[in-house]
Amino acid sequence: MRTINVVLLLVCVVAVSFVFAQNIQLPMKKDSVRFAAIGDNGTGGRAEYQIADKLTAAHQRFPFEFVVMMGDNLYGSEAPKDFNTKFEKPFKGVLDLGVKFYASLGNHDDPARQISYEKFNMGGKHYYSFKPKNGVRFFSLDSNYMDKRQLDWFENELKASMSEWKIVYFHHPIYSSGEKHGSNVELRSTLEPVMVKYGVDVVLNGHEHFYERIKPQKGIHYFIIGSSGKLREGNIAQTELTEKGFDQDNTFMLGEISGDDMFFQVISRKGTIVDSGNIRRAEMTRKATTSR
Repeated sequence: MRTINVVLLLVCVVAVSFVFAQNIQLPMKKDSVRFAAIGDNGTGGRAEYQIADKLTAAHQRFPFEFVVMMGDNLYGSEAPKDFNTKFEKPFKGVLDLGVKFYASLGNHDDPARQISYEKFNMGGKHYYSFKPKNGVRFFSLDSNYMDKRQLDWFENELKASMSEWKIVYFHHPIYSSGEKHGSNVELRSTLEPVMVKYGVDVVLNGHEHFYERIKPQKGIHYFIIGSSGKLREGNIAQTELTEKGFDQDNTFMLGEISGDDMFFQVISRKGTIVDSGNIRRAEMTRKATTSR
């Protein structure tokens, strides 16, 4: 009887994963850049495992190439065993598929331990950039210490980048409707002028333990993806910033960049599609506006 129950459970799990995978409706265009985004995941708890399981299932339908991390990658202790219990074990299914993770640093992270951790692919640096394919570049910043040295590096990287798509990700959001933290106005005054000047298209953040898509600000699209492990239920205040908000369950995001479009879906740990859509590259939006 026990064997039969185990078999039935496995059949149910496979069936649920199949149905969930069918709900993913990203276009899967030829030569597109496919990625996932998670934030504030590093609890080692049940929600993190469930998000990781959904990521693994999503890969069946949408084989993303890498995952960007919004920080707070490990909460609490960061001994070697914690990297296993709070990251490697939960995300084993994704790691076994050969998917790379690219981390940024949150306020709960120990840089001395994390920047050299091989599976976070930070290369021993607090901030860095990488180009998954011609025409697309990601910039990972350390928003804990936005000093002149980092800001100069960031501006020089943006200036030198020949990529059409410029996607920046870091922990603390400069626009947020969160009641707990809200917008980091000081960081905004430092970063926003540079990002606007050099045509950044998308900014991904964490820190707030919910999902929020901000109405475009000065031509830039902002997403908060900070509930992949922790959740601050009911914390999104009513502000004019919110295009779409969800603070009822843990989430992650899937993204696909093709030509001048970025398609996205945000998914809860129960497999519900929380948000979806596509955005046009910032430069193309500006050209369309000025040509009217």
